[in-house]
Amino acid sequence: MLEKPVQFLHGVGPRRAELFEKLGARTLGELLYHFPREWEDRRATPPGPPPADGPVVLCGRVKRAGPRRAGPRLAIFDATLQVPGHGAVEAVWFKRPSRRYDVFQRLKREVLPGRDLWIVGRCEPGLFRVSEVSVDESYPLEDPACGLHVGRLVPVYPLTEGLSARLVREAVAQALEAAAGAVAEVVPQSLLSRRSLLALPQALAGIHFPASRAELEECRKRLAYEELLFLELAWTLKRRQAREVAKGYAYEIRRSLLTPFRAALGFELTHAQKRVINEILDDMRDPAPMTRLLQGDVGSGKTVVALAALLLAVENGYQGAFMAPTEILAEQHHWTLSRFLRGLPVRTALLTSRVPKKAREKALAEIARGDIDIALGTHALLESDVLFPRLRLAVIDEQHRFGVRQRATLRQKGPPMDLLLMTATPIPRTLSLALYGDLDVSTLDEMPPGRTPVHTRRASEAEAFEFIRAQVREGRQAYVVYPIIEESAALDLKAAIAEHERLKSEVFPDLRVALVHGRLPGSKKIAVMEEFAAGKWDVLAATPVIEVGVDVANATVMAVQNAERFGLASLHQLRGRVGRGAAASHCLLIADAKTPEARRRIGVLCETTDGFRIGEEDLKLRGPGEALGTAQHGELGLRAADLARDADLLLAARSDAEALLAADPRLADDGHRALRERLVSQYQRKWESIDVA
Repeated sequence: MLEKPVQFLHGVGPRRAELFEKLGARTLGELLYHFPREWEDRRATPPGPPPADGPVVLCGRVKRAGPRRAGPRLAIFDATLQVPGHGAVEAVWFKRPSRRYDVFQRLKREVLPGRDLWIVGRCEPGLFRVSEVSVDESYPLEDPACGLHVGRLVPVYPLTEGLSARLVREAVAQALEAAAGAVAEVVPQSLLSRRSLLALPQALAGIHFPASRAELEECRKRLAYEELLFLELAWTLKRRQAREVAKGYAYEIRRSLLTPFRAALGFELTHAQKRVINEILDDMRDPAPMTRLLQGDVGSGKTVVALAALLLAVENGYQGAFMAPTEILAEQHHWTLSRFLRGLPVRTALLTSRVPKKAREKALAEIARGDIDIALGTHALLESDVLFPRLRLAVIDEQHRFGVRQRATLRQKGPPMDLLLMTATPIPRTLSLALYGDLDVSTLDEMPPGRTPVHTRRASEAEAFEFIRAQVREGRQAYVVYPIIEESAALDLKAAIAEHERLKSEVFPDLRVALVHGRLPGSKKIAVMEEFAAGKWDVLAATPVIEVGVDVANATVMAVQNAERFGLASLHQLRGRVGRGAAASHCLLIADAKTPEARRRIGVLCETTDGFRIGEEDLKLRGPGEALGTAQHGELGLRAADLARDADLLLAARSDAEALLAADPRLADDGHRALRERLVSQYQRKWESIDVA
């Protein structure tokens, strides 16, 4: 029954089944796991002012109904309902007219004088009561399906064009009735009892059509636990299997590159950097491949640590790869590494889609011959024509923008290799356990000496520009960051190119103002940044191209235009471009924060410079989809689990997974057959990340 196609459900058919397939619901079983994105309280709206942030839900008797004239692009149907407690209410349906059919055909059949009708819609809040409702959905009281759509907590599903909310709810209800009892329980009963969790059919019914918020949470918790249990089983297996693999090669600390590199840095490494470098180098010398996450706040010195690891590989005659998610970041890393490696016999190459064809072909040939020691690039490094004869270490920056499969693809470029992932916004522990359960973690929890705290506050544009001028008079430099490159009719945002001209001609005509953005050729961007670092420019107007990799100690002001348009992590990264010298530094947020979420982001940034707290708040505000990156969140397969609030549930699932595998390492017992089959299906075949052979 679970494999039965959805097209055989009443009201679906072959054409609509194709639309359900776009939602990932080809069969009844898949439809059962098409969970709502939210649940609306559609119990009848009580007398009084209408709700400000929810639907108006009323049931009344139709007194009058019919279409009325409107313009050529708008068709209107309205009715007067007598609603107990509310009196006479005008209900209005708006449609686009059609020459092919009568858009009000269904309403003319259902909305008839004397009939009792439920309506769901919105209205402008009146002083005392609901008087006119713009109707989104309507249901005759005598409709047998009426109870699915009104008078209760009602599921609101992700949709696609051509599928109505009403149709999806009714299809899910049919699937539950026909197939929920056929869903096999895969979690051992002993774990369900220990964690006081519901049976699977009951949880599936309640996640779609709960009787109360309390029941909804119990059902969600049961389904979330199952997701997290399988995630932790997979990570535990993967971690164990990785430790059983032998690399087949070894490193020796020769100091032919590491010692001169450290001597030429021009600064002393922090205690945290030294500790983490030792952790990584010890891990690399282990017989099993390293899989380690390096996390540290903005400016904590991750690039230097990663370069030390790469140099260990190079001085042993091996190659390294350094992958970044964007061309801009890859170019900046290439520039930074070139600066650190100046004078050392280390050969680097850059591979992005913007590298000209001849230069790319030359780089590919040099990499394939082993003439390149460190290849830097974007996803371009994953392409099949990039061949490494001696690749032994891969470094992935801003790892949350890559998926698990992409990490695996890079590792397949050679024998079992060491992998170092980096993140600039420290990851909340919940995410770390969920996403990196197979990794060891190194944390840079100390800032280099000379880094000063950055004072962050909201400011008007006039205040920000006046402050910048005062700082420049004292010999300092400033950044002014804009969210977009060019003006757009659709977006009322400050644009870098036009604002650069205004800054030069009107705001700072007596100052030296440069411009850098993502469309500039890589060589031009690097030239402008080097000139700014050398003091040639007073003010650098930019897009978020400078979010990572720019280190100018004399720059003491970061002004962010339209700060409400940036995420917390991006704002924290931008703020990290200042405070790199001994002088007091400032981040000025020029924001029109109209939404509660935007105000909260701005408030958090003004309250703290702690990257760990910012990571936690980012997870709460944006959810795991954004915090993890689309690719990884999709691969995790989490539909019910909410990593922002399920930390305790995740720890319970992790403990249970470890206990299960300790007792039955291959899940070979008959009682674990369903667990094993699910793991093979979800993680071995789909991700190719574990082996449950």
